[in-house]
Amino acid sequence: MAKPISIEVWNPSGKYRVVSTKSMPGTRWIKLLTDNDCRLEICTEKKTILSVDDILALIGDHCHGVIGQLTEDWGEVLFSALKRAGGTAFSNMAVGYNNVDVDAANRNGIAIGNTPGVLTETTAELAASLSVAAARRIVEADQFMRAGLYDGWLPHLFVGNLLKGQTVGVIGAGRIGSAYARMMIEGFKMNLIYFDLYQSTRLEKFVTAYGQFLKANGEQPVTWKRASSMEEVLREADVISLHPVLDKTTYHLINPERLAMMKKEAVLVNASRGPVIDEVALVEHLRANPMFRVGLDVFEDEPYMKPGLAEMKNAVVVPHIASASKWTREGMATLAALNVLGKIKGYPVWGNPNAVEPFLDEKAAPPPACPSIVNAKQLGNCYIPA
Repeated sequence: MAKPISIEVWNPSGKYRVVSTKSMPGTRWIKLLTDNDCRLEICTEKKTILSVDDILALIGDHCHGVIGQLTEDWGEVLFSALKRAGGTAFSNMAVGYNNVDVDAANRNGIAIGNTPGVLTETTAELAASLSVAAARRIVEADQFMRAGLYDGWLPHLFVGNLLKGQTVGVIGAGRIGSAYARMMIEGFKMNLIYFDLYQSTRLEKFVTAYGQFLKANGEQPVTWKRASSMEEVLREADVISLHPVLDKTTYHLINPERLAMMKKEAVLVNASRGPVIDEVALVEHLRANPMFRVGLDVFEDEPYMKPGLAEMKNAVVVPHIASASKWTREGMATLAALNVLGKIKGYPVWGNPNAVEPFLDEKAAPPPACPSIVNAKQLGNCYIPA
């Protein structure tokens, strides 16, 4: 017999049973479900990460859809259980879905939702914040001050790196990488070097136009360069921010050899996925190069850090908070709920999962569509224009 799981129930008489494995920010997502005849059960267990057995108990023998989290292991066991319970939809409250076996979902006819389009600026802001914090040694200085060690201004006290006029490197110039680049270029008048398999024409035009603006006002114009290889970015940039997808080609993208290519006083930032960095190698590099600095929002074995990383004063580490603005997290909850609701209602899939503003307008009813279903084509779902 499965262990009982504590839950909070909304709209007990609802026709469709939807489970959320975590309480999520805001209330709009709850209202959207309950107003559409859903009985919503929100797990209130104190565990940070639910086990497969925990989620099986939540699904039970009758469940139409589940809203889950990136920390959960969604594979054949859970998808087959959801299918047996009459379910057709699962949505991550995340843009990523590395925790999901999409093939298993396809075999069981389960639509997989995610929440792109709402995290771009928030994630880019966090990457920019880490860049500044690491470059200017803000966390070190804060700890020094709180410890009562400050007894007066000194010429060498917490000397860091100037960003203005330096080169920012971006690996992966998609939506988030490009937004980050624009922030660093316009905010600190940095030059850009980027590597991506696809040319970022829009980003290049932005840098060119901003450079012309600066020149017209008597300032040094900023420049851009599309690198022919990732290694070129690592060698030339003063600040490097990682924004690739995580797959077998990007696992340990940053390894001992590539760390050695970087400048001794470079700043490396990762707000994408933890395993793109070989964290053991990073700790060794930080230890051997005290002027090299990192800002990390994600880690190889979350929620854990590799031994030694926590002791590195030249590392700024935060607990996976890139999307943690109120507007973004509430928007993610809304989109995840609408993915599940849309599948239950038989709605088509929105044509552009990055154009999600109509779903987030609290003054209007959302479109009758699933905002983003990653396996829509495999399941034969139809699309509507965004």
